[in-house]
Amino acid sequence: MPNTQPKKIMVIDDERRHRELYTSALKDADFEVISFTSATEALVAIDKIQPNMIISDVKMPGMDGFTFLQKVREKDKELPFLLITAFGDIKDAVQALKLGAVDYLEKPIDFDELRVAVRDALHISYDDYQSDIPKELLEDVIAESPVMRSILENAYRVAQSEATVLLTGESGTGKEVMASFIHRASHRAKNSFVALNCAAIPANILASELFGHKKGAFTGAAAHRNGIFLESNGGTLFLDEIGDMPIELQPSILRAIETGRVSPVGSDKEIKVDFRLIAATNANLLKSVEDGKFRIDLYYRLNVISFELPPLRERKEDIIPMAHFFLARKGFKEKRFSQAASLLMMNYSWPGNARELANAVERASIISNTDIILPEHLPPVIVNSKKENHPAVATNSNSEVKTMEELELEGIRNALLKVDGNRTKAAQLLGISRRALIYKIKRYNL
Repeated sequence: MPNTQPKKIMVIDDERRHRELYTSALKDADFEVISFTSATEALVAIDKIQPNMIISDVKMPGMDGFTFLQKVREKDKELPFLLITAFGDIKDAVQALKLGAVDYLEKPIDFDELRVAVRDALHISYDDYQSDIPKELLEDVIAESPVMRSILENAYRVAQSEATVLLTGESGTGKEVMASFIHRASHRAKNSFVALNCAAIPANILASELFGHKKGAFTGAAAHRNGIFLESNGGTLFLDEIGDMPIELQPSILRAIETGRVSPVGSDKEIKVDFRLIAATNANLLKSVEDGKFRIDLYYRLNVISFELPPLRERKEDIIPMAHFFLARKGFKEKRFSQAASLLMMNYSWPGNARELANAVERASIISNTDIILPEHLPPVIVNSKKENHPAVATNSNSEVKTMEELELEGIRNALLKVDGNRTKAAQLLGISRRALIYKIKRYNL
């Protein structure tokens, strides 16, 4: 929901030019900014102003930023505090974070990075996003990117129906999370959500897992057993990796969907069962149909409503919020990512999607011995990807060298041309937030 009252940011820097630049950048992001020339002056005013966050230079006449931070912590242990310096190194960063700073940025400041750091510290989304979805349904769902917000809104509406849903996408894109969300948003939420990975069960016992069996139906069947169709009665059945379902079992799945009845292995009687089916696959089911590995009639029964979940590389706005979610889930809620580490994660392609991100976050949180996660705490493949994605450009004495601003301007123009001027899609291509893109468009008068 949009904030009705802008957050108040105190900015302390002895250099007027820097104060004005930070103030302008933050006001553009709808923050109220109160600036001071010294830490001593700001310390006196804190109680009166009651800021939501403090941004302070380190090297200042009189009281420096580190001392100022310690004084603030004596008053308030929770107030977000961001330090900025032109003389930063790892030791200073660690010292700042040990003293209770939420982050540490080095001059010259990238204003997009500054705004991102402030929003992260204040837990503010990049956009004012309104949704009719109850917050309690979104506890484990991350949807900061426009593409995921659209999918989530549509999935919420679909949840109110009884339609079968097919979820597609690469491995690790969150298909089971989405299936669970649809169940929680449905009128079946009070009943069971039963999940089965079809690829994880040996083919010779999969029928029993699905439909159950009668006592003595086969060797080892010492007692009657209900299958997951019966266990999901009144609730939702989630069949993951449905593309790996053996062809000989597919007619029984089709019949269960069409009739709402299942027949346990070893029984000639059918049992009525009330379930809502959600299926998922990372395979191309139409290709499987062409190859004779998947029944076309079952495909159309499953594909009543489908959602393709995009990989992380196409929803970069979700990467850092997901990383914070994984930190909290592992019990490291007090830890934070440095801006350099966040940028590395944003620029990495994440071929393993959410699973790879979760593993990287767990590794980094264990290796870091402070409350800050730095680039060296991330897996080497992520750190090394920066070099691969930004190789040295071969030049000769006759070639024209472009400035960084010229390269950025060219990149923005190319992205906008590629998507016919759609700013949301252009921002996704560039790996930045939509608001950051709009800021740059205004800056370059595009």
